[in-house]
Amino acid sequence: MNAEQTLEALKTKKLSNIEAANMFYNSEVYAMLENESSKLWHLSPLTLYELLEEELETGRINYPEEC
Repeated sequence: MNAEQTLEALKTKKLSNIEAANMFYNSEVYAMLENESSKLWHLSPLTLYELLEEELETGRINYPEEC
């Protein structure tokens, strides 16, 4: 899953491309991706999407052990 596929998946939530992008860029997942020491950047796009979905649904993120 690449960034375009992630946006498409977010669109299934009936969001426009701009709304989906804003949701991602304003998420804790994205903030952690910007933080190199978090090591989140090495996770697959699918895992990152699952973390984003979890954040959106629960307001929390359970990071995988490899982070």
